[in-house]
Parts: sequence; structure tokens; C-alpha cells
Amino acid sequence: MNYNFFALISRERYINRWGLMRNTSQENIQEHSHMVAVLAHALAVIRNRIFGGDIDAGAAAAAALYHDASEILTADLPTPVKYYNPEIRDAYKQVEKVSADRLIDLLPDELKEDFRPLVREELDPDLLAIVKTADKLAAYIKCVEETRAGNREFEKAMEQTRAQLDANPLPELKYFMENFMPGFGLTLDELQEEEK
Repeated sequence: MNYNFFALISRERYINRWGLMRNTSQENIQEHSHMVAVLAHALAVIRNRIFGGDIDAGAAAAAALYHDASEILTADLPTPVKYYNPEIRDAYKQVEKVSADRLIDLLPDELKEDFRPLVREELDPDLLAIVKTADKLAAYIKCVEETRAGNREFEKAMEQTRAQLDANPLPELKYFMENFMPGFGLTLDELQEEEK
């Protein structure tokens, strides 16, 4: 029997994000998920090493890789539409759940229990908070990159996303923002000069 779960996962690269906005550089779900995984792993390591936490950094990265998997079947609904009102938000959450279950059904029975919590985001609350924070941080980085490229289309999204990050209580996020975020505003030459 053939199972199509991973073949569908590979199609994340065909689903662009930020659909209602003009982009200087398109970003697809696969690229976004990779960045969220990098950031989730980093946040978990920072929590463990700097703040005495006990988060499985590998589990954080794996959860982040699959956090938007349901969008393979639903596509990426723009945030202003998704959160327009509670009825739309709740209906879309149900659509995402059905999509996630459909994806899980494309796995052999022996593997379903390993992927279900990742695809459905049924995670330990601390781990889920890391992934959600990394997701928001990746969105903020995209906004910074777009505005740095002269795209005013992302200014409001950058402002709103930054406010959400500033309100986030996770100390590892604050550490990241202070120590790593400034580099995202630099040019390649400036990044290389910083190393010298």
C-alpha cells in the first residue's frame, strides 16, 4: 500500500504566505516552517541553558516543522480573514482539525501516534508556547526583512507583531530579541563586519 503523507508535506513549498500583501520576496509554508523550527530549537536551548529550563529542543524543532501541515489542504488563510470575527476563527480551527486528521490518515497505523501530536499541535503546554512564540517571531522577522527592503506594505504588520512579542512573557524570547534580533536588520556586509 502507498501512503501519501510525506508527498503532501513536500508540497508545502507551493503554498505562499502573506497572500494579501505585496512581497519583495515570496515565502512559502515550507520555508516558514524551517525558520520556525530553527527559532523554536533556539528558544528551547536558550530556556534550558540560560534560564534553567527543561524543554526538549529536538521536540520543539520537530513540532515547529509540522505546525502548519494542515495548510497543505486548507492553504494559508490570511490573518485578517482568519481572525475577522469569532465565528470565522472557530470555523477555521475546525477546518484545520479536519485537515490535520485527514493528513494523519495518510500514514500507516504504526506511525500515526508519533505524528498526530505534531500535526494537530497537541503538545505539552510549555512546548506549544515555544512553537507559537517561534511562529510569531518568524513572522516578525519576515516583516523586518520586507520593511528593510523598502516595502511599506509590512509596516503595520511589523508594528502589531512586535507589540505581541513585547507582551510575551517568555524570558527566552526577550533574550533572543536583545541578543539576536538586531542582526536581522543588517546587510550582508554589516553581518560579516560584525564577525571581525
